[in-house]
Amino acid sequence: MAKDAKLIALETHPIGRLLFQYSLPAVIGMAAMAVFNIVDSIYVGQCCNAYSIAAIALIFPIMNLIGAAGTLVGLGSAASASIFLGQQKFDNAFRVLGNCLGLSFLLGVLVGWVPLLWLDGILEFFGADADTLEPARDFTRILLLGCPVSFFMFNLNHLMRASGYPRKAMVSLLIAMGVNILAAHVFIYWLGWGMTGAGIATIGAQGVALCWVVAHYCHGRSILHFRRGIYRPNLKIARRICSVGLPPCLLNIVGCVIVVVFNKLLIQFDGQLGLAGFGIVNRVLFLFVMVVLGITQGMQPIAGYNLGLGNYARVKAVLYRAIAAAVCVATIGWLMAEIIPGVVVSAFINTADPHYNELMDISLRGMRYMALVFPIVGSQIVIGNFFQSIGRPVMSIFLNLSRQCLVLLPCLLILPRFFADDSGIWLSQAVSDGFCGVVSILVLRRFITHVLDKQAPSQSI
Repeated sequence: MAKDAKLIALETHPIGRLLFQYSLPAVIGMAAMAVFNIVDSIYVGQCCNAYSIAAIALIFPIMNLIGAAGTLVGLGSAASASIFLGQQKFDNAFRVLGNCLGLSFLLGVLVGWVPLLWLDGILEFFGADADTLEPARDFTRILLLGCPVSFFMFNLNHLMRASGYPRKAMVSLLIAMGVNILAAHVFIYWLGWGMTGAGIATIGAQGVALCWVVAHYCHGRSILHFRRGIYRPNLKIARRICSVGLPPCLLNIVGCVIVVVFNKLLIQFDGQLGLAGFGIVNRVLFLFVMVVLGITQGMQPIAGYNLGLGNYARVKAVLYRAIAAAVCVATIGWLMAEIIPGVVVSAFINTADPHYNELMDISLRGMRYMALVFPIVGSQIVIGNFFQSIGRPVMSIFLNLSRQCLVLLPCLLILPRFFADDSGIWLSQAVSDGFCGVVSILVLRRFITHVLDKQAPSQSI
């Protein structure tokens, strides 16, 4: 199979232009996903009440677990396919596509449909009470039923981007965002279906976007496309997909545990309004995290492909540019959180809500404290994802899990004891981000010095 022009570009075009070309669609797509989550929350907050916002925060761990299963296959498939394409192993890249389909369906059933049997018990474990159980159940039931659709759409979209079609991958996410916003307006605002309407809007939008994604793979001219002989389960390929996708998967699972701890601590200090405040802060800051993740997704095919070629100078070049861009994005988030948090938070809360003032106070304090060292989070995310992109899952797992398990969890258990209010809970995130950001930079510097520079000291980009 001759090289496609898109693949030739990955090894010859200027790195800065390539990163912009690949990252911009990914950034727009990821930002679109974050925006429609924010819009959902705004509709819920304005058309329902503070307890419905709390319900969204309460089910965030469940969404994290769904995301964990998705990234295990989606990002694992994307990184594996990029490396295979760089090594000119096209048959293996096609097998990645076939096994991605099978794994996505299997996980959709196991992660989505099976937990429906114990849904109320799961929600109560995560902190649901009489005020939040019903809205949380209404949304989560739809979300779990639609898991196979979600996995097919997002995992195939990751693979589309990694195989040289970042703009198409962006369009699919923009389709999902646009349909979700329109559907949310109809189901939540016009029809008054509340959280059930929010769930239907979300899964329905992903279903529409999936049609666009499937159409891409049905086209024989796509670098990777549906064809006979690629759907048979291949244990070696499946193991590779899961091993490469394991770091972000574990990060999301640990993130679920952390959010549960956050929720339970906030309930102790602020009741269900603490959950609502966390839901607002999390949604806003998550927008900037998603933009940074878009940059890392643009970096991934460039780094993975050139690693397969052995061109380590280009690997380093795209890494450095991605870090610089991510720090700039995170700095914008920091400025917003520290200077104009009230403008942002007020969009989520109905002024007629009897809990308006209390929820505003909790949310403003949380946003300022959680974003204290936000600029360093940008570099930290890029570095962790870089190791996953070049097939170094152990490094990625260490960096990602050290932030959550070794630092953040102890901080959550210790710092709240020194404050009369919830400030210790919010500050725990900032302390963890600062410490682990420095560790990530030191680990990366050692890896570049002792691995990349020694392997190819004289290469040019």
